[in-house]
Amino acid sequence: MSNIKSFFSKIGGKFKKSLKDKYLTYKALNKKDKLKWWFDFFINNAIYIIFAILIIYVEIFSITKGLSNTFLSFSSIIDILKKVAYSLFLALGVGGIIVLTGTDLSAGRILGLTMLISASLLQKPASEFANKMWPNMDTWPIILVILLVMTIGGIIGSFNGFCVAKFKLHPFIVTLSTQLIIYGVMLIYMMSGNNGGQPIAGLTDQYKEIVKGTIFIGDTAVPYYVFYAIIAVAIVWFIWNKTVMGKNMYAVGANPEAANVSGVNVTQTIILVFMLAGILYGFSGFIEAARVGSNNATSGANAELDAIAACVIGGVSFTGGTGKVSGIVLGVFLLQIIVIALQWLGVSSDLQYIVKGLIILVAVAIDMRKYLVRK
Repeated sequence: MSNIKSFFSKIGGKFKKSLKDKYLTYKALNKKDKLKWWFDFFINNAIYIIFAILIIYVEIFSITKGLSNTFLSFSSIIDILKKVAYSLFLALGVGGIIVLTGTDLSAGRILGLTMLISASLLQKPASEFANKMWPNMDTWPIILVILLVMTIGGIIGSFNGFCVAKFKLHPFIVTLSTQLIIYGVMLIYMMSGNNGGQPIAGLTDQYKEIVKGTIFIGDTAVPYYVFYAIIAVAIVWFIWNKTVMGKNMYAVGANPEAANVSGVNVTQTIILVFMLAGILYGFSGFIEAARVGSNNATSGANAELDAIAACVIGGVSFTGGTGKVSGIVLGVFLLQIIVIALQWLGVSSDLQYIVKGLIILVAVAIDMRKYLVRK
């Protein structure tokens, strides 16, 4: 207990010192520089300021409507947390690739393919579910399915990374090609066995329980996949911040030529980052298949767009070498909050796409402005 108190005391001390240093720096500025400081502050944090205003407005809106659960009530926050949890896996994977100045358009399709595979191997026996995809195959052990889909995701990710690193192809082109290939594989897979193109459903109760089973916090049920997301965040944070691979990732993202001269294996680093992303997509497919319950060829479509948007909002820069796991988590939170807030306000789903597009555009513009100022 004393170690925990010491840890938080140390963090608090560093935070206070940082604030004090910033205040003293600001105080030393002349009037003109202070105005410029405030201008830069509002421009660089425009996205977060807009989000804060929106949250306050929706909370006031829900109170004035006399709703039993307001936007910031505990149950609403848990609902947001659920949406954040199943979005985090893709964002964590895409985030590492963006740090390398790349992107991954195949993330959603890898997610979709692993959803189909997970669902097809974990259906109830043919005696209980007439539309079982592989009627003569026994239901697989869950741990084997998890390992299989994570391996498939890792192999596809490694393939993407190999093409990028070895042939010097842009990640946009490589992952766009992979996206189309995987979609074709998904369509073929949907027609395989006894399925005939129909949605893959009839999942075992054990599978659904492992993913959607709940732990009660007070009167609110929190599904297991929320805790899986927290574990994934901890693992990725450790890899990014405490391993050689993570340090090499930032070095390659900032300047691959300099990293190579410094002895960093650039090819290996790129492949490992893409492989880690694929593994995360694969595990996400296992989670999503049970969460959704009925899986088809559209599963995972465009999921990578939300992941990319969350990373950009969270400060992962397309200029390379910049980004934090905490920023990705914050970005996913903010993106989900904006979606739910718009739903609370009765905004149509069509208009929500426009809002998302504008958010991405503004976030990238702010990021580029920061980059140019640093230069």
